[in-house]
Amino acid sequence: MNNIMQYKGYVGSVAFSDNDGVFFGKVQGVRSLISYEGITVQELLDDFHGAVDDYLSLCAEEGTEPEITYI
Repeated sequence: MNNIMQYKGYVGSVAFSDNDGVFFGKVQGVRSLISYEGITVQELLDDFHGAVDDYLSLCAEEGTEPEITYI
């Protein structure tokens, strides 16, 4: 199993909680907290993509430069 994902130049971690039965992670290499989760792998992937897209949209709306993953 691969424990990272990549999308639009951002790297996201992948972990699984036995207690909650959910996959979760956060974007690595940026100061902003960008997290995501899903019960299935597809839900996790979709939420990761959505979280990155939301972050980039928010930066555009605020006129700020998005952080770039340093990894």
